[in-house]
Amino acid sequence: MPSDPNGIGPRENIKSNVSNVMWDQTFTLGWSRDFKPTNVVVDRRCTLKISDFGLARSRGYNHNMTLYVVTRYNRSPEVVLGMRYGPNVDIRSVGCIMGEVVRGRVVFCGTDHIDQWNKITELLGTPSKEFTDRLQSAVRDFVTSRPHRKGIPFDRLFSDDYFPPDSQQYEQLNSLNARDLLSKMLVIDPRHRMTVDEDLKHPHLNLWFKDDEINGPPPATYDGSTEADELTVQQWKQLIYNEVKDYEAKSCVR
Repeated sequence: MPSDPNGIGPRENIKSNVSNVMWDQTFTLGWSRDFKPTNVVVDRRCTLKISDFGLARSRGYNHNMTLYVVTRYNRSPEVVLGMRYGPNVDIRSVGCIMGEVVRGRVVFCGTDHIDQWNKITELLGTPSKEFTDRLQSAVRDFVTSRPHRKGIPFDRLFSDDYFPPDSQQYEQLNSLNARDLLSKMLVIDPRHRMTVDEDLKHPHLNLWFKDDEINGPPPATYDGSTEADELTVQQWKQLIYNEVKDYEAKSCVR
């Protein structure tokens, strides 16, 4: 990852970009369900944008949700095992991306959904009975039939060698806090995984936390009525074009 032209080093860039993803999540209308490195774009000044919301769902969406979401390497355990899931599937995906940036390679590199579960437990250990009791019976039988694994301690999985030297400018930006953040984002059981709000207030991220931005009103009220309309491809293209031109016009005024 390149250094910021304003003098912020690689550790600050990692932390700032993870923080930006979490900040964006507080203002999205729901959950992305497909966070992966290619859907998070960063320019030379480390300005971050989230792209590709093709699998996104709104917060009020209560219908059955497909299990074919999130690139396999970043899939949460609850998705891999066919459980009901919520917005914090994105938290784990962001943790996978951060882990990939830190280690320089994919953390959970499964070849299919079964191997993906094996990779998860090899590194994080066998989940608790509290978690397995919530699985469907057939899935529970599979999970409990696997060898019991202790997992790899996070100080070995993400050892100091993977991190830049601790920041001299910001004392909270150190490998200890980074590992703690990763350990809370990558938790197998979604009930014990951290939320977006908890993530933003974590010592490794809260340097960029601004309460007036996070808890302030959203930039605009979203009108989702158009999504219910049956429109042609050309009509959708025209609506998108009009939206872009409207945004450009407002940006010029500012």
